[in-house]
Amino acid sequence: MAVWIATGGGAGYFPVAPGTVGSLEGIVTVLLLQFLPVGRIGHSLALGAVIATVFAVGVWSAGRAAVFFGSQDPGRVVIDEVAGQMLTFVAQPLVGWTWLVAGFALFRALDILKPFPADGAENLPGGWGIMTDDLVAGIYSLMALGFLQWLFA
Repeated sequence: MAVWIATGGGAGYFPVAPGTVGSLEGIVTVLLLQFLPVGRIGHSLALGAVIATVFAVGVWSAGRAAVFFGSQDPGRVVIDEVAGQMLTFVAQPLVGWTWLVAGFALFRALDILKPFPADGAENLPGGWGIMTDDLVAGIYSLMALGFLQWLFA
């Protein structure tokens, strides 16, 4: 069960760019939450609750999956990308397609580049390291997207 959860229901087994597929799962979740009739603040709160839940379950499942795969941060584990990608939109979950694509691209770039302190967060033990570096990338992409929206929207 832990490996299935950590791999995003099997998305981590995608043969090309499994992390990108995991990020797309986060995007789908953000889009689905837009159907809740709760307003802008309600969407942010609902998305925050989903992120917190995915993070908590992710720490547990990613840690177990790392042992199963015999790697500190297996590429097949994508629950971290799901959580980090969703975090990109927590302050503005009701976004148009342009901003959705921009947030997706920002998160993927920052997740791959791992700017400080995301690079150090990888060294936390077990599932904590797997999950935390992507949350840092999510925070950075949240700030970058907000800045871009301030500039251009």
